[in-house]
Amino acid sequence: MSSETVRDKTQIVVVDKHPAIREVLRSRIEGRPEMELEAESANSEDALALVEQHDPDVVVVEISLGDADGLTLIQEIRSKVPEVRILVFSKYNEDLYAERAVEAGASGYVMKTKPTEEVMRAIELVSEGQVFLSRHVSSRILSRLVRGSGDTETSPLEKLTDRELTVFRKIGEGHSVRQIADQLDLNRKTIETYRRRAKEKLGHETVEDLLRHAVQWVEQGTREQTDTG
Repeated sequence: MSSETVRDKTQIVVVDKHPAIREVLRSRIEGRPEMELEAESANSEDALALVEQHDPDVVVVEISLGDADGLTLIQEIRSKVPEVRILVFSKYNEDLYAERAVEAGASGYVMKTKPTEEVMRAIELVSEGQVFLSRHVSSRILSRLVRGSGDTETSPLEKLTDRELTVFRKIGEGHSVRQIADQLDLNRKTIETYRRRAKEKLGHETVEDLLRHAVQWVEQGTREQTDTG
C-alpha cells in the first residue's frame, strides 16, 4: 500500500487451501466494519497475482499450501509488495514455524487451535505495523538471542532447515518426491537430499521410518486443530 494512500478499511487477502477456513475468515472479516476482504486464494500462484493486483494491507497465509510452501510464498510477497503485512494462520506448531515465518518476512503467527477472534486481533495489530506473536514464542526468541540457538529447542524437528522441514511436512501430507519437486520447483535429487538429511537429523534408519514419523506428526497437528475447533 502506498504511503500516500489513506483507506477507510483494512483490506485483506486470505490464502488457505481449505474452503472451510476461508469461509470462516470471510464471515469474520465481513462482520467487522473496519475490515474488507479483497480476495481469497487456495494456492500460491493465484495468491501472488492477487496481492500484486489488490495491494492489500494484510495477507493471511497458511504454511501448508498444495502447490508450494507458505514460507516461500511469504518471501515472494515481500519481494513483490514490500509494504504489505503478512500474518500466518496455521495448523502447524508455532514452536517450529513462528520464528521461521518472521525471518521469511511475516509480521505475526497465530495457530488454528486459537479462537478466530485472536486472528482478528492479530490482523488489527499487524495492519498497524506491530508484530503479533504469543508470549511463549516471544520468550523463546528472546531466550534464543540471549543464550544461543540450541538452548530453546523442544523438538528434534527444530534441527531441520526450512527446506528439510518443508519436505518432511509434505511427505507427511502424502506427497511423492516427484510431486514435492514440482511444487518447490526443484529436481528430484535435491528433494531426495533434503529427505536424507531430515532422516539423518531425526535419527531414522530408513525412509519408511521417516515417512511414519512425518505422517504421525501431520495427523497429530490435524487432530489438535479439530479437537480445539
